[in-house]
Amino acid sequence: MKQEELNQQFAIIGSGSFATALAKILNGNGVPLNWCVRNQNIIDQIKKHGHNPSYLRSATFNTSLLTLTTNLTETIEQSDYLILAIPSAYTEEVLDKLPKDIFEGKQIISAIKGIMPNRNILLNDYLKNDFGFDPKDYYTIMGPCHAEEVASEKLSYLTFTGLDQTTTQWIADQFRNHYINTVINDDVYGVQFAAILKNIYALGSGIAHGLEYGDNFLSVLIANAADEMAGFLRKVGIRNMEVGVHKEPIPGVQLMKTSLRKSANYAASVYMGDLLVTCYSLYSRNRTFGNMIGKGFSVKAAQLEMNMVAEGYNASKCFYLINKELGADMPIATAIYKILWEDVQPAEAFEQLEQVLI
Repeated sequence: MKQEELNQQFAIIGSGSFATALAKILNGNGVPLNWCVRNQNIIDQIKKHGHNPSYLRSATFNTSLLTLTTNLTETIEQSDYLILAIPSAYTEEVLDKLPKDIFEGKQIISAIKGIMPNRNILLNDYLKNDFGFDPKDYYTIMGPCHAEEVASEKLSYLTFTGLDQTTTQWIADQFRNHYINTVINDDVYGVQFAAILKNIYALGSGIAHGLEYGDNFLSVLIANAADEMAGFLRKVGIRNMEVGVHKEPIPGVQLMKTSLRKSANYAASVYMGDLLVTCYSLYSRNRTFGNMIGKGFSVKAAQLEMNMVAEGYNASKCFYLINKELGADMPIATAIYKILWEDVQPAEAFEQLEQVLI
């Protein structure tokens, strides 16, 4: 990384829980930040009280390092590294209004763990198709990392992914601190697909809990979901799925100060770890959403009760449509789709799943 690049400006677009958590990390590390939030009231509250009034109220900010605005175009123009942290369901609505050349010379870092529901494509493909955005300037931030644990500064791991490994490492370094460990890899498609699929499987985990299945069944369900995820990723050409097998370190790139750091494979935190925590944690909004469905809530009633976006809901339909063309063996994801979108009763769908799990 060149010396002049060290002073480049970060921005966060979004003001939900994960956006707030990422803002807390950078702010606590002394990184100046342009933060584009939804409305002026949130800005006024952050300036007055030093925290987001809607999410992670315990996370406090040094407001002297924040430039807060509701003006998205202004935020983009004044920044070099743009962290997109808005629900995937609203991404196209937000970005479609922008000039097609607005991302020229920018680096985009996606914190979106969803898929564009109107097109069934990942954010990087949407940006390339609609804005001519260069894939080498695209990066991702993935978990496992619940925002609530960031707020309480419990040790968490973030994985940063990009084709330019030197820049990926530099971005990761801006987030690293005493409660955030960082990992990098170059599997841009794999980490995004895994992040989306784990939300679908977390819905299934919640449905199982709502149906009063026990921990024994849940462990079998998640183990089979992991296998199902790996099968899908292989179908789309992602090859680092073997447990215990690691690629050689990238020449010239120091992944960590110690030489013991392995390369990422399917057992790594960004794949298996994120799947496990999203399926098991009480912080998981997808698990919570699924639990309500299992208990008999309608989709609409569950959405109103949560007042938060469960990314797995739209993703379940997107992946069902994608897999109609791909043909991966995905009985769990298919069952969740049918429960949410075709009104199949959860108990009926899970009785059928019982017969195919191994």
